[in-house]
Amino acid sequence: MDSWAVPANAERFTGRVEAYRRYRSRYPRDIIPLLITRCGLAPSSVIADIGAGTGMLAEQFLAHGNQVLAIEPNPEMRAALGELASQYARLSSLAGTAEQTGLPDQSVDFIAVGRAFHWFDHSRCRPEFLRILRPRGWILIAGLGPRRGSEPVEMDYERLLEAHGVDYAAHRNRYAIGNRVRKFFGNDEVEKAEFRGREDLSYQELEGRMLSLSVTPRPDDPRFRAFQQALQAYFEQYQVNGRIELPTNCKVYFGQLR
Repeated sequence: MDSWAVPANAERFTGRVEAYRRYRSRYPRDIIPLLITRCGLAPSSVIADIGAGTGMLAEQFLAHGNQVLAIEPNPEMRAALGELASQYARLSSLAGTAEQTGLPDQSVDFIAVGRAFHWFDHSRCRPEFLRILRPRGWILIAGLGPRRGSEPVEMDYERLLEAHGVDYAAHRNRYAIGNRVRKFFGNDEVEKAEFRGREDLSYQELEGRMLSLSVTPRPDDPRFRAFQQALQAYFEQYQVNGRIELPTNCKVYFGQLR
């Protein structure tokens, strides 16, 4: 599949992979125990991680002993997955999309989707998920990012992106995936778990986190300097001893399609 054009949504992350790998939030370790208890996840379960990125969600399954088939359309992201595969023999990195995974029929027990579901064509990936899942297979969809709430540090983070994000306003509603997930599952039951946390970041870590987002100006963008100045002012307003504390939220949806 390397010969086909990278989908536009995946291309948004070209040039951002190193910042993504170094600075993006990691998923809470509560996810695996949740899936063991509620979905019967076992080390023998085969996982398809769709839109796998640099492998942050995949790594949790790999540490549990699972075989993971990481489907990722962006070549730079797949290169990062290749480095992870050098640590985990049970990881395979494959070129593909949510709508066309390239996996055989009924070949996986779980489909896992991290911070990618909002970019999928849901009407096309739903039948693809049904095709590759084994009978009684499970789907996990996890969203993770800064919490949207009423704390000033949360509200000003949102205002900063609205003012300086390249196309944040056009995509903002994508990130609230709850309604999209429920529509995706339709009449099939979907359950939800939520894990709240707080992250303690230096300015370098905060800027790296922001540069990993597809909606922020890159350093070679004429708009970057104004964005960077606004980010520095935001950091100075909320930092304590050179660190800023950001509230985070991980929402996990899991269910079965019939």
